[in-house]
Amino acid sequence: MDTFALIVTIGVALGFTYTNGFHDSANAIATSVSTRALTPRAALAMAAVMNLLGAFLGSGVAKTVSEGLIETPKGSSGMAILFAALVGAITWNLITWYFGLPSSSSHALFGGMVGAALAGGTKVYWDGVLEKVVVPMFASPVVGLLAGYLVMTAILWIFRRANPHKAKRGFRIAQTVSAAGMALGHGLQDAQKTMGIVVMALVIAGDQSYGDPIPVWVKLACAVMLSLGTYAGGWRIMRTLGRKIIELDPPQGFAAETTGASIMFATAYIFKVPVSTTHVITSAIMGVGATKRVKAVRWGVAKNIVLGWFITMPAAALVAAAGYGAVYLVFL
Repeated sequence: MDTFALIVTIGVALGFTYTNGFHDSANAIATSVSTRALTPRAALAMAAVMNLLGAFLGSGVAKTVSEGLIETPKGSSGMAILFAALVGAITWNLITWYFGLPSSSSHALFGGMVGAALAGGTKVYWDGVLEKVVVPMFASPVVGLLAGYLVMTAILWIFRRANPHKAKRGFRIAQTVSAAGMALGHGLQDAQKTMGIVVMALVIAGDQSYGDPIPVWVKLACAVMLSLGTYAGGWRIMRTLGRKIIELDPPQGFAAETTGASIMFATAYIFKVPVSTTHVITSAIMGVGATKRVKAVRWGVAKNIVLGWFITMPAAALVAAAGYGAVYLVFL
């Protein structure tokens, strides 16, 4: 039963990674597709490859997820807590994908972990949740907004005397690099989040100890599932990010992607905190758009997106808690 529970939990974790891929593929490529720098299929293929590579670039975020948010639960109830956390996250991902709302898969996962842990009587490290999840959740969009504005302002000043047609063509080419950077950062951040969950499952099963290196098969499985999900594409969300917030041109797309990629690499390597690629790129797009004129950004759409951010963790937590209750009644 323990082995079966481990296999099921790992399978569901990989399923979450797949939904994360198609839910968040828009983060990396929506701007490049909307500015016609890349065709949709070429953009998705590039993003899938970069997600795969990004998954092997670090492990700091995985350590934070596996050790810094909840106490490692024990036995069969522990595996049920992880299972319920993942079910909560997947459910919220599918709901927001259906409505085309670019919510955070990361915060759906963290909300699921907290909700399932509370339902299962496992200790939540509230200091860790505050420091590693809540503070970055509020700080990263603010940084993205300001940095996007400043980067775009710098581009406008540097290229103020350039031929607009030539500049746009150059930035359209440059966007292939900035979009690749976004996809690499997405792989670095989001594949590690699932790696942290799989490591927790292996520790609960007694097959791994904290401090051991993450097994290569775990990295590979998480990376491949994220890439497959990315290639499947999230067209509903792509339309929201690429068109509904603001009509982007190539310089704006380049500025937004460069800003987003820089923030994701900095948070992964310097602070080792899991940030939401959705929050980062959406706020960067808003900041870039505001340089045109404040009214150029469709703030009504932006408001709905931000509201989605606020309810993601509580909603996923409630679904996860209910999921744990169901598993407890049936299996425990």
